[in-house]
Amino acid sequence: MIQANSLFSETHPNIRASTSHQLFTTLINRALCHAPVPYALVWPCEEHALAGPLDAAEKGIIQPVLIGDEACIRKTALQHKINLAPYQIIHASTPQQAVQTAIELVKTGHVQGIMKGSLHTDTLMHAVVNPANGLSTERRISHVFLLAVPNYKNLLFVTDAAINIFPDLLTKRDIVQNAIDLHVGLGLGQPKVAILSAVEVINPKIPSTLDAASLCKMAERGQITGGVLDGPLAMDNAINPEAARIKGLASAVAGQAQILVTPDLEAGNMLAKNLVFMAGAETAGIALGAKVPIVLTSRADSVQARLASAAIGALYARHLAQQDAAF
Repeated sequence: MIQANSLFSETHPNIRASTSHQLFTTLINRALCHAPVPYALVWPCEEHALAGPLDAAEKGIIQPVLIGDEACIRKTALQHKINLAPYQIIHASTPQQAVQTAIELVKTGHVQGIMKGSLHTDTLMHAVVNPANGLSTERRISHVFLLAVPNYKNLLFVTDAAINIFPDLLTKRDIVQNAIDLHVGLGLGQPKVAILSAVEVINPKIPSTLDAASLCKMAERGQITGGVLDGPLAMDNAINPEAARIKGLASAVAGQAQILVTPDLEAGNMLAKNLVFMAGAETAGIALGAKVPIVLTSRADSVQARLASAAIGALYARHLAQQDAAF
């Protein structure tokens, strides 16, 4: 059986943690206070795709429905001594068929979210964004990396680093709103949102500075709600109070950002991976803007990262369900 990982805190009897990862520990323990949330686990045909989600299931965070090649799933579980007895398995011959099955489970209310297994992200997201499948909304789908960075007091949200390659202004509006909604939905309060560029002044030769200024004005006019925005901000004065002071930036966001909105996917992806592989950040990831959360994990993610992603997915799925019930 999968063992509780030593990363997490004693605040819950099943979880242990070092203080450096308390930011994720808090979210994980909050998820443990509720009943498990049903999730479709799509194509969990490799050990890394089974271990994290089923660890989360053992702890009571999610209730997974395993969808994929049943023989392959059982073989993988047997090789790695993973007990599948408590879980429903739905056979699907191909990753594409598995995704379609997961979508049908969402539409019937059998699950409240989708979690990526060992299939390609493109295969999953192509079906999710297809209007014919009924999961899309008026909001553009975007991805958020959540990073617990050593020596930074806030949990950092970096967006979009996985889905929208060169977002235009209206797409950026949705990217920002999705990240704000997640921050609020996880119970983290009103976020401070830094719209990043290479500089902190508007320069017509740098289009991202113009987008940043427009997004801030959109927030003033109520086109973006729930967060405090500032931009353009360079990376240093977005997260470092001394850098912001030296530049003379009087801002509620500068030096203490909680959400970092990057100009494009390349910048976001490099920023997130630099924080993980060079700064030792722990990470989780989720896609937003569909009718249910989509938990996107990477093969390079640790079991700990997958556990955190499951907790975030469970908390946000519950938040969306509560919102739907209120209307």
